[in-house]
Amino acid sequence: MNILGIDIGGSGIKGALIDAANGEMLTDRLRIPTPQPSSPTEVIKVVKQLVDHFEYTGPLGVGIPSIVINGVVLSAANIDDRWINFPGREGIAQATGCPVTLMNDADVAGFAEMRFGAGRGEDGVVMIFTLGTGIGSCMFVHGQIVPNLELGHIYLPRRKHDAEYYASDRARKDGELSWKKWAKRLNEYFAYIEALFSPELLIIGGGVSKKYEEFAPYLKTRARVVPAQLRNEAGIIGAATAVMSKQ
Repeated sequence: MNILGIDIGGSGIKGALIDAANGEMLTDRLRIPTPQPSSPTEVIKVVKQLVDHFEYTGPLGVGIPSIVINGVVLSAANIDDRWINFPGREGIAQATGCPVTLMNDADVAGFAEMRFGAGRGEDGVVMIFTLGTGIGSCMFVHGQIVPNLELGHIYLPRRKHDAEYYASDRARKDGELSWKKWAKRLNEYFAYIEALFSPELLIIGGGVSKKYEEFAPYLKTRARVVPAQLRNEAGIIGAATAVMSKQ
């Protein structure tokens, strides 16, 4: 089934047609800068623009950097606070005329990675972290997702900060940290994660996954750690895959 997947981010909104059965992109992705301010009205206009560009009328999968429960957006990470408590699924559906599956962006990326990427065939507890401007997170237990974890916002008692303030790729860049020094921060974060959830596999995604070999030698975790395979396409592919999971 060919499905349009859309990935809403803090800096860009991306979409492409996906063969949801095998995770292949059937078109080049189209990226449109996220409007500022990124209010629901303005972001939905861009989503509608993507739907029109692809001349699409079927079920639509959308990932958004927020907690989403029953189609309602309950938080706003790197998007405008007016999204909080906004009926996102209904708003996008009304604007586009498409039935909409709306989920947390890290969750949809996790669907893609588990089905078509580094998590394929893995059982047990698998956790996926997208390291970029913030930290996106998701967890699968025996192939079933535990949604809306948002572990980038977990409080690190020793640092008195959210994890993404301390260990995201933006923190690395802002602090001009070497890969070794940044990996030390990741080790501290992952040690806390392991104490809470005891994962068997950690998958690292996000833009920094392209530089995985630079910091991988310094990672010290009990769980196996591997780079994500789908990288920047995971959100789009996963949004389309999430539609299939709901049917």
